[in-house]
Amino acid sequence: MRRSLAVSLDRVVVCGNVVFDISARPVEEVRWEATTLIDEVVQTLGGNAGTTSYTLATLGIPVSLVTLVGQDATGEDVLARLKRVGVDVSGAQLVDAPTSIAISLVRRNAQRALLYQLGAASEEFRPFELPAGATHFHLAAVYRMRHLRKVAPEFLKRAKQAGLRTSLDTQWDTEGEWMKVLAPSLPWSDYTLMNEDEARLLTGFSEPADAARALRDLGATNIVIKLGPRGCWANGTYIPGHAVDAVDTTGAGDCFSGGFVAGLQRGLSLEESARFANAVGAFAVRKVGATTGVRDWDTTAEWLSRQG
Repeated sequence: MRRSLAVSLDRVVVCGNVVFDISARPVEEVRWEATTLIDEVVQTLGGNAGTTSYTLATLGIPVSLVTLVGQDATGEDVLARLKRVGVDVSGAQLVDAPTSIAISLVRRNAQRALLYQLGAASEEFRPFELPAGATHFHLAAVYRMRHLRKVAPEFLKRAKQAGLRTSLDTQWDTEGEWMKVLAPSLPWSDYTLMNEDEARLLTGFSEPADAARALRDLGATNIVIKLGPRGCWANGTYIPGHAVDAVDTTGAGDCFSGGFVAGLQRGLSLEESARFANAVGAFAVRKVGATTGVRDWDTTAEWLSRQG
């Protein structure tokens, strides 16, 4: 895998939401009108695009972010966290709504309950230009931002027609529209990523091969289905995950996506990129917070090489 380090690293554009995350652990139950003592509260960067772009930058990939943030201290904080790892945030658009905030209540077994304030994610994107030198456009969450539910196909089409490779990560549809929203984007996405629950709700099929067939019938090409600790399914190949002590699954899927796109940018095959993405996800779940566990390319690759 280290052979790819000699490859020229082109820029990735990530579009989607950024969130100020507050994670509390462990929370086994919430008692109203009472105080619950916990071990830790972690404040960190989150959101689908925030986590994915942070992961890409940490892995050494030049990345530009297109997102919406409020004109508030929270927005300044999340943008500062991104800039510290090298993310170009000049494409962040300021809106009047508050920056999105998520509160994660995390159990000891790493399961979580999420409280989410949409805020800026409810606003509309203004027109933007793709930065020079970009070769990949990643849409980090089709469903999470209300405007993206309508314009995702247009954004992907424009990137593809400009010669960029494209990818999208579906994420969970809290409004239950699923395929109605996703289908128009599929013909414009070179790589379509989702987890197994999302695949089932989108297509009605539990088996990855059946779900992928349904997605390809609607124009999708390469399909990657995330299987949590079991690894992932990539174009017909099951790629096993890694046994680690998970403490928080927040953002693990977005870290996986960042690792996958980083692999592609470094010249790895789809299967190699998915294998590397499994390792990125394994690092992510060992720390509280969406981005806290992400490590650089060399550290991740060396760890992966020792897994056999």
